[in-house]
Amino acid sequence: MAGARATPTRTPPRPSSPAVSAEAVVPQDWASAVSLVSSDPNPPVVLVCGPKNSGKSTFSRVLLNALLPRYGKVAYLDTDLGQPEFGPPGCLSLHVVDEAIEDLLNPTLREAERCYFFGDVSSKRDPEAYLNCLFHLYDHFVGKYRCDENEMLPLIVNTPGWVKGAGFDMLVEMLRYICPTIVVQIRITVQSKNLPDGVFWLDAGQTGPKMINTNAAFHDASNRSLLIQKDSCGMRERQLVEYWKQCFPSNISVSTYKELAYALASLPPYQVPFSDVTVVHLHCEVPAREIWRSLNATIVGLAVSSASDADRSIPCVGLGIVRGVDVQKGLLYIITPVPLHRLQSVNLLQQGLIEIPTSLLQVRGCVSPYMSTNVLHKISERDLYAG
Repeated sequence: MAGARATPTRTPPRPSSPAVSAEAVVPQDWASAVSLVSSDPNPPVVLVCGPKNSGKSTFSRVLLNALLPRYGKVAYLDTDLGQPEFGPPGCLSLHVVDEAIEDLLNPTLREAERCYFFGDVSSKRDPEAYLNCLFHLYDHFVGKYRCDENEMLPLIVNTPGWVKGAGFDMLVEMLRYICPTIVVQIRITVQSKNLPDGVFWLDAGQTGPKMINTNAAFHDASNRSLLIQKDSCGMRERQLVEYWKQCFPSNISVSTYKELAYALASLPPYQVPFSDVTVVHLHCEVPAREIWRSLNATIVGLAVSSASDADRSIPCVGLGIVRGVDVQKGLLYIITPVPLHRLQSVNLLQQGLIEIPTSLLQVRGCVSPYMSTNVLHKISERDLYAG
């Protein structure tokens, strides 16, 4: 987006969204498992697996906090598209964390070391593309943090809860490629939903990593522990809302989705010429004559493509909302928290199936910030660039 131009940014209130809050109590068997991992003499590569709602993400947060005092930094490979730890939904990302996670019950946004936009909350639509992105992230980690003994970092790989059928096959591929030094398997009381015992992804006779089995943490009226039944859709919406809040100064806060909707409606967008970007539709085909119009009022991945990038495995610097499309002038209008100096390197827009949160679209009395094709060209240049 070399031709992207910044419009004046007002400073509307920064909204806060509801989140689950509870006192965290680490179960004894989790504490024992974390202690076993932490006692490893070398920086471990730990893969955490188990069925959905078994507490993998929460266990990974506890483990990350335990490893930080020893190593100073811990790498974290976010592989759950629907419930990512540090990034927005639909992304796979690698993070390097250097401070403890205070909230053990809720995900928190952090800037990624490297990110890929998959464009869906499940890998079912394209398992091959999903694994390619994941393997590229792991290769990046190895190349940067496992080749120099002075820079060796531990890695936590938190995996999705889809562990049956094709989900099991993908987990096996993931385990074989990453070759973790420690595998933590979290098990629930319904045995049929658990993964097989032992090193199930290896052939007979092959030497495997250290295996640690632990039980899911449940909570009751007398002793609240870490596991809370997840509202997956609600959690994804909150994460996206938190992401778009980054468009505004952090020292401003409000309390409702309505105020965020108004804030986005008043936010001048970036102007991007069609000639500066290529468009890729990740999970559908669009007629060539409709490519630009199809972007209107959608979330897109802002990617930086080079000649060496493999198909679909193209690093993403963030997400954007296409607020309007002016086909006559050949211009897109994009809202994004990505700063201008990074936005100017973007040359590829990836459209997937991640939708704008309904809480930002169903606000009564709010002027929608997502205008139909060719509406924005009626705004004068003075309005766009004043100030």
